Amino acid sequence: DLKKVPGNIPPDIAKLDLSNNKIRQLRAKEFEDVSELKILNLNSNGIAYIDPAAFSGLNNLEELDLSNNSLQNFEYGVLEDLYFLKILWLRENPWRCDYNIHYLFYWLKHHYNVHYNGLECKVPEEYKGWSVGKYVRSYYEECPKDKLPIYPETFDMDKDDEEWERHKEQTVQTVKKHGVIVTVIG
Repeated sequence: DLKKVPGNIPPDIAKLDLSNNKIRQLRAKEFEDVSELKILNLNSNGIAYIDPAAFSGLNNLEELDLSNNSLQNFEYGVLEDLYFLKILWLRENPWRCDYNIHYLFYWLKHHYNVHYNGLECKVPEEYKGWSVGKYVRSYYEECPKDKLPIYPETFDMDKDDEEWERHKEQTVQTVKKHGVIVTVIG
């Protein structure tokens, strides 16, 4: 029945299971004294808010379980200190597909070595059941061609994405040089 992350966690702990408690939010620097932590389980807490600096200092974290909480999106910066993250559990959260979900989606696309699951729109109703990747693509499809911003070329491919690929090939020129993808629109 913990309502907050305890402050007396041994600094050399490698695995911490705080699942099935009542932690509703993660404050800034909650875990800064446990820098050796490799696995953190926060499953089933009802977490609705994570401060952008909550995971500050968790440079060695490899697995983070945030499933079965009340998360709708992540503020910019929440995942920035998780350099060695390999697994991110996100299922069973009411992800809100609006512009605020873009940070999480693009962070995962740029950190392609992080395996994740459960990133599916729950609200608003018109996007319920969509993958967040599909929502982000639809967000840009509504922009006039001459107003499209530069955005990453790497998206999760759904089975019905051939039409998106054809459309993109007609309007976007991509150049790959030295491992960097440059997108020119227009």
